[in-house]
Amino acid sequence: MEPSMFSALIVLLFLVDTTLSLTPDGLSLLSLKYAVDQSSDGSAFSDWLDTDPTPCRWTGISCMNITGFSDPRVVGITLSGKNLRGYIPSELGTLVYLRRLNLHSNNFRGSIPSQLFNATSLHSLFLYGNNLSGPLPPSICNPLRLQNIDLSNNSLSGPLQKDYLKNCRQLQRLILARNRFEGEIPAGIWSDMENLVQLDLSSNELTGSVPDDFGKLKSLSGTLNLSFNHLSGKIPKSLGELPVTVSFDLRNNNFSGEIPQTGSFSNQGPTAFLNNPLLCGFPLQKACKNPGQSSADSPNSGPGSEKSPGKGLSPGLIVLISVADAAGVAFIGLVVVYIYWKKKDDEDGCSCTGKSNFGGNEKRHLCNLCQLCSCACINGGFGNEDSDSGEPENGERGKGEGDLVAIDKGFTFELDELLRASAYVLGKSGLGIVYKVVLGNGIPVAVRRLGEGGDQRYKEFAAEIQAIGRVKHPNVVKLRAYYWAADEKLLISDFISNGNLASALRGRNGQSSSSLSWTTRLKIAKGTARGLAYLHECSPRKFVHGDIKPSNILLDNESQAYISDFGLNRLIEITGNNPSSGGFMGGALPYMKPVPTERSNNYRAPEARVTGSKLTQKWDVYSFGVVLLELLTGKSPELSPTTSTSVEVPDLVRWVRKGFEDENPLSDMVDPVLLQEVHAKKEVLAAFHVALACTEPDPEVRPRMKSVSENLERIGT
Repeated sequence: MEPSMFSALIVLLFLVDTTLSLTPDGLSLLSLKYAVDQSSDGSAFSDWLDTDPTPCRWTGISCMNITGFSDPRVVGITLSGKNLRGYIPSELGTLVYLRRLNLHSNNFRGSIPSQLFNATSLHSLFLYGNNLSGPLPPSICNPLRLQNIDLSNNSLSGPLQKDYLKNCRQLQRLILARNRFEGEIPAGIWSDMENLVQLDLSSNELTGSVPDDFGKLKSLSGTLNLSFNHLSGKIPKSLGELPVTVSFDLRNNNFSGEIPQTGSFSNQGPTAFLNNPLLCGFPLQKACKNPGQSSADSPNSGPGSEKSPGKGLSPGLIVLISVADAAGVAFIGLVVVYIYWKKKDDEDGCSCTGKSNFGGNEKRHLCNLCQLCSCACINGGFGNEDSDSGEPENGERGKGEGDLVAIDKGFTFELDELLRASAYVLGKSGLGIVYKVVLGNGIPVAVRRLGEGGDQRYKEFAAEIQAIGRVKHPNVVKLRAYYWAADEKLLISDFISNGNLASALRGRNGQSSSSLSWTTRLKIAKGTARGLAYLHECSPRKFVHGDIKPSNILLDNESQAYISDFGLNRLIEITGNNPSSGGFMGGALPYMKPVPTERSNNYRAPEARVTGSKLTQKWDVYSFGVVLLELLTGKSPELSPTTSTSVEVPDLVRWVRKGFEDENPLSDMVDPVLLQEVHAKKEVLAAFHVALACTEPDPEVRPRMKSVSENLERIGT
């Protein structure tokens, strides 16, 4: 009986095995499910069933069809912020097509398994905000496409081994902050990281000096953060070779000597160098000891020394030299003050717009983004916390409540002139009512009427206005003046003559419009990207717009794009969105109650639709990507009773992604008008790739607007 029972058992096992049809990728993923403690929130795995044929419908799993395989392969794992407790299983390294592993903001413990990096397609690893410990795995750079590593807020320790990191040549972000790494920062590897845009090694236990080849990180932007370590020695002059948009954070270390004064160092404030007791020189309030003075005090500088630098100088000559030095310093000071006020008169701040009016020389719109940011950062008003204090500046001093305050010196608009002007309603929304007002000299301006609340918050309102008013860029609508009173609050800005992008794409009545050529649409996309990148990188407060969509992109007669309505959300918080029907303007401007929109905003990023979520620049990146997809497809993600359903695709991003995954012909997705131009197909395809990168579901994977703008500028050039 025993042989027959054994045979029956074999058959039974065979039958059971044949019922388990889950793909190998699915079986590897189950190791993650079983590595998580059952006591933690297991709802993330409630639909992870071993009876499924494929894991592609499981929560947090993304798949893609790969040529040569009948089943889709797993390319993404996103289970962040789920309060999961457990360890990271090494079996995830068998997912050879895995591109994104996002397990941040959980409670994973233990070490990062070295086998994880057998997933050779991995390009983004986000494990920050866990309880991981141990050293960096030696194999961390085995995936040659690895671009993003964020291991911050863990308990990782040990040295940063040069041999481990030298092969990470495609890295764009390396964030190891708030761990326990120790030893010296490896040198000789950074010049090969040509694409690195973010480096954060702060809040560790690193020692030694800063590598000279940090200065070779030519793509770096944002902040080079080495703060709260035990680094020592002199700050290398090579850091001055970094892009001028880079800010340094070298606080709370043991650096010594004089702060270099070349290149990017000239853009740094004192905060960057605080709590380094042995540092001296500008911008710190601590002068360096004069080497000549120290030598004069030494024993070798006595009367018998032939090398005494002061020997043979008469008192009269010393006085003459001192007077000459003082005169020279005074002259230089006068020149600096003259140049400063000259620039303030001409530009009232940093701007790359030149002196031409809107619609002027097209060359003014081709400012390189780095030059724009350089202009902004060199100007002392930008990046200075005191500059946003809300105190009136220049012509605004002495004015306040009840006055029309001009932000731009060249703006000679008076309050009485507004009362006499002809006014036309341009639009109304939850952000107030907008009028076109034609002044007596025939010049039109746009007047936005805000709510009547916030009577006790004038200083707060003025501070916001000051920050908005300092933004000067050819692709951003310029705020010219404002008015504040208890029952009336107005914003006066340039009037852009040709409507907005929504009307240009869909026609005035909401119908599909084919009037925009590919050349024009690309020009609009490039201009919008430049303006948005400026707001993110170079504006006084690194603004997040928060509501990028075609109706907020205005066009002039040359189809040049202007971003409007930035900074309004904060002003609405102060004043409310219910304009008064009375007030001193009650008879001058026709009153229409603003109608808040009830339709869902499908331009918003997925994470932006979660109540209480924090506004980030990556929201704008996603929204811009959707706008770019609309420019390319001619289809709107918005549902409206006035539009034809043939041009409505509520989930435009998913529709385009599915088209590419199914390898549909480009002509099935793109607006047919665009393919009529010579060489347009290649450019359109390149723009699609930019748009899809912007609309990645994971915000950490989306590029910054600076990179988006640079990529678009390469198209068609």
